[in-house]
Amino acid sequence: MAETFTVNVAQDNGIWIFETHGYINNLAGEAISEKYREAFDQGGRQFLFDLEDSKIINSVGVSILIEILEEIVERNGTMAFCHCVPIVKKTFNIMGITQYASIYETRSEALAAMREN
Repeated sequence: MAETFTVNVAQDNGIWIFETHGYINNLAGEAISEKYREAFDQGGRQFLFDLEDSKIINSVGVSILIEILEEIVERNGTMAFCHCVPIVKKTFNIMGITQYASIYETRSEALAAMREN
């Protein structure tokens, strides 16, 4: 049976936290994009993606995250990731995501850094 993807969204002092659970593919990417759009429309400009429970992201999932990142950067927002496994960090680096979004080891480290900006 295929693993079910979920994304939980919370807010911490203006930082929107997206906690993903499962494989990030095209369907999961669309779910993330939809939740992002809702947060953005509510005034969100800082976004943290906690990938602790998402160990694999395929090329379509990465491309959707890049589309989100492009819009965030264009509108002077910030985007960060935490709890990324090494292969995801490497993929984000190769794809250029790390030029515009930071990667942190823990959620608390990410939130502290994002609050400073």
